[in-house]
This record gives sequence, structure tokens and C-alpha cells, in this order.
Amino acid sequence: MGKKERINYLEDYLASENNDDAESRSNAKFYFEYLKARQKEPKRVCRLVSNVASTETQLVRLLLDPKHLRGYGLAVQLNGKKANLMLDTGAGGILVDRGIAEKAGITKLSETRVGGIGDKGTNPGWIGLASSIKVGNLEFKDCPVYVLEKRSVMGEDGLIGADVFSDFMVDIDFPNEKLRLKELPKRPDEAPRVPELKTETADADSPEDPSDSEHQPTDAAKAPPRSGPFDRYIAPEMKSYTPVYRFGHDLLVPTKIGDVPNKLFLLDTGAFTNQITPAAAREITKVHGDDTIVKGLSGSVKKVYSADKAILQFGHLRQENQDLLSFDLTSVSDNEGTEVSGHSGS
Repeated sequence: MGKKERINYLEDYLASENNDDAESRSNAKFYFEYLKARQKEPKRVCRLVSNVASTETQLVRLLLDPKHLRGYGLAVQLNGKKANLMLDTGAGGILVDRGIAEKAGITKLSETRVGGIGDKGTNPGWIGLASSIKVGNLEFKDCPVYVLEKRSVMGEDGLIGADVFSDFMVDIDFPNEKLRLKELPKRPDEAPRVPELKTETADADSPEDPSDSEHQPTDAAKAPPRSGPFDRYIAPEMKSYTPVYRFGHDLLVPTKIGDVPNKLFLLDTGAFTNQITPAAAREITKVHGDDTIVKGLSGSVKKVYSADKAILQFGHLRQENQDLLSFDLTSVSDNEGTEVSGHSGS
């Protein structure tokens, strides 16, 4: 549906009575207000404006202290202001703290709530529009950014989900501390098109969003717009890749633990270690209490456990884990609509 159809649908939904819970209706209202705000400036569509369609950039080390690595990030320029954003495959879009948004002069569109791992619920935030976002040699214009109404995002300037690069082939090279983005192999009969920065998944593919002909290749302007869904296409050069399931911005990979049937683990470069749910861990090993503090966007996790030993196998990797961190992921599974049995951290 285009923006107008989505707005009309949500307006009818919010005006009617139904059995949906308060959180679902609240999220629908936030999205309704966001769509109305975007409709006021229909020509401001997130798009690539640089003349290159690939880049290689350095990963930035994010430290807990001088001796311990927290994770890896990207140096991103928001409206010309630099921010080091954690590269988090378990997150979606771009999220920055209030201070970064103020320095960059990001304009507010609508309010929202921001949440993640933790037991303290969601936090207030808003969605803004960045006039310019630069990653390496790539520059994008007029892209949505989420802003958390706090002074930091878990101790960092913010997060950037790998899903924002879903129009590209993404190569995260941890040993050499590099991120490489290049053009995806084209589907058969696919017309040329300009890659986008997918900072807001439901916004970029609206059929009524006007394309900016100044930044579109000639063939793309003449070609009919893409429509879907498509059958899965595996390019010849990708036949050796490990298949995964995509749920929204998350990638779930079938993972073998012990001799039990495969489980689904979430690929999460924002997690400091591998994690498993207590239910999955009890199928293969002993589980006991742990005093490790686990924090996410929704605060601390109340009940944390440790699994004695687990061997994780997925793709071409086999890894033995001692004292594997364990906590409940029911809220994640509920959001995904399928059972998530753990996180594969960086």
C-alpha cells in the first residue's frame, strides 16, 4: 500500500474497537503519526546521491575499558557531524542519542518508543530526518533516523543495523576490521536502480513515493517499478553461502546444539558473546544461576543463567562454548513470530 492507503487504513483501525493489546495500538498510533508527517514532504525520499555504488571503510573499535572490546562500529557523518555508531546486526535502522541528534540538527517528525533486550520496557524517543548521511564514500539524503531521549545509547553514540545496507552485498570483516559494501548480484531481467539506505523499512518501498530522476540511471527511469514478492534467487557466486531466515531486520540462522533438532539463533554483532535460552540449554547441559549483568535498550535482564557447556554449529563454523550466558528471549520470540533460542554474538 502507498502512504495514503496506509494512513486511511490506520485511521480506521485506530477509530475502531478490537482485541489488540495496548502496545499494538500504541505502536500503530506512532506509525500513523509518522506517515502523516512524511506525507507533508513527499519529495524528501531517502536516496543515494554519491556517484559510487560501493565502498570500503574501517571498523571502529568500541571499548569497555582499555583492555576489553565492546564491539565494532562505523564512523558515520550525520549532517556533517561525526558519530561512532555500533554496527549491530540485531538492531534495525539507525538509532542515535539526543545529544548527537541535537548537534546534527536532525529535524523531528514524530514521537515513538524504543526498546530491546532488558526487563524495564521501552523508552521515549522520536523519529527525525537527516538531510545527509555519509558512510565511507557513500552519501544518502533525506533518510529517517531514530532518536533515543537519553544522553547515550548503552554507552555509545548510537547503533546502526546492517539491515540499512540491504540493497548492498555486506561484507563484515572482523579480522581485518573492515566493512565492504558493493552491488548485489542482479536478479534475471532486473532493471538498473539506485541503491537506498533502508533506515525505515516500511517507508522506502511505497509505490507513490516519487523517484528523484536526477539521481536515477536512465534505464531505471524508463523501467517499470519493482514489485513483489519474488521467488528466492541465488546468484551463481552465492551458491556456497549458508541460507538464513529473515524476520524483519533480523537474520536467524539454523544452529545445531548437541544432538537435538536445529534451533534458530539470531546473528547479533551487538552482543558481546554467544547467548542461549535456558530452555534450549537444558536440552543439552546443566544450567545454573549467574551474577553477570546483561543490559540492553530496555535496561537490565533480571534473571541471568550460565550453561555449563555447549557446542554451536552453523554454516561452516563449529564452536565450543564453556559457561555460555543464558537468559529468556520470550519477548524476542514473540516479536519475531517464531522461537529464537539464542544469539550468535561477535
